[in-house]
Amino acid sequence: MKKFTIIALWLMVCASLWGQSSHRDSVISYARHLKNIYRVDEAIDTLSSLVTPGQMDEGVMAELADCHFQNGSYENAAGTYFMLASLAPNNILYRIRQMQLHYRMKSYPQSIQAGRSVLALDSIPAVMSLMGDIFKLIEEPDSALWYYRRFLAYKPENETVVAKAANLLISKGEYDEALSLTGTILDKDPDNTVIAPVKGLALYRKGDYEAAVDLFQRQRDIGNESYSTLYYLGQSYWHTQVIYEAEEALVAAWQIDSSDVNLAYSIASVKGEAYRSFEKEVKPWLDKVGEMLRPDPSMVSRLHQQYGLSYYRMEMWDKAIEHYKEAYRFNPKFISALATIAYCYEVRKDFKSALLWYEKYLKVAPPGSQGYIFAEKSVKYIKGELFMDGEMK
Repeated sequence: MKKFTIIALWLMVCASLWGQSSHRDSVISYARHLKNIYRVDEAIDTLSSLVTPGQMDEGVMAELADCHFQNGSYENAAGTYFMLASLAPNNILYRIRQMQLHYRMKSYPQSIQAGRSVLALDSIPAVMSLMGDIFKLIEEPDSALWYYRRFLAYKPENETVVAKAANLLISKGEYDEALSLTGTILDKDPDNTVIAPVKGLALYRKGDYEAAVDLFQRQRDIGNESYSTLYYLGQSYWHTQVIYEAEEALVAAWQIDSSDVNLAYSIASVKGEAYRSFEKEVKPWLDKVGEMLRPDPSMVSRLHQQYGLSYYRMEMWDKAIEHYKEAYRFNPKFISALATIAYCYEVRKDFKSALLWYEKYLKVAPPGSQGYIFAEKSVKYIKGELFMDGEMK
């Protein structure tokens, strides 16, 4: 009888545990369904019903973390994956998610740390590529190249990473290595529209302009008329003194992007070398260059105003006067600069200059305004000082 009772109790406990497990699995299954149909908020609420304070169910937490990840709640997802990685330090997925999340939150040092922990567990090329991207973003090209090279050891014909690595090499002046790297793909696919322009840039930077012309002209012939292709084709033609071809390519590049002042100057120059009419063709392009180089007067005025204010506060009167004069020159509506300049002269005991600038201010300031009244009182005081010094009758 006692044995029967123990067996019965054991069966009841098993049934209870099985029921709890069955309920948990059905809730997780339903939450996954909600997540798959993009009802992620509802999936999070459903999974939260399984969370018990002081206990960590890895399966539930993993689903919650993925929901937060898909929902764009990166901080919540990062916190959850941190707990999961602590619970299961050899789980690569958790580490990769941490890397991705910190990358999206622009927490690059944390992303690098997570990436290194992934690569310590497994050599995953995609992680190497992302590590290269991160180091490129934080302007550490040598580290970026190291990871890109690790990636290319596994996938040497990946054109995206080849292009990234080659462009970094070009920026470092390592043109021969960039040419060698791009050759890996171009030997099999010489008209590759991703890699060929990168090789063309390396040739151009190296000064091999004739080879650059051949490459960029071929790209244009097969239909690649991107801005960079036309720009460097035109520049390469110019360096080889094929002026008319240079002019045509550079003008075509301008039709795509008219924001580069260097391009406008190049067009003016090649038109001049082609003996185009100065008034009709060269001067308009030089005028464009002038317009593009001309700063925004209001912005320059504000810049000088801030300089002037800083020097004024430091009682560096000469510097303050210099910058307030420039602020007024770029923005004649900034009339309070006149009174400030006058006051600076007054403090320096240069009463003649102070009087001159106060009178300039009074001519344009609204009568009866606070500044106007202040200037009037200052003028009266200064004239008295000048009279006492015998400089005013």
